[in-house]
Amino acid sequence: MQPDGPEIRRQRELRGYGLRGFAKAAKISPSYLSRIERGERHPQPEVMARIAKALGRRIVDIKRDATECNDEQRDC
Repeated sequence: MQPDGPEIRRQRELRGYGLRGFAKAAKISPSYLSRIERGERHPQPEVMARIAKALGRRIVDIKRDATECNDEQRDC
């Protein structure tokens, strides 16, 4: 499951959360959250569920669409 890191960051900032405060609310480390937002980590579904819950969103709202291009795909 690939998170939409920029969308997670946008939603977090819209809700007035700093990185550390939100990481605490989602029960993950700030460095791990930062890597998720930058697209460097792909968290397990249970972590995605905690992030979504802390944002008041559904998992589907914060995951990348499988058809979107990303750096890992060569034929976009």
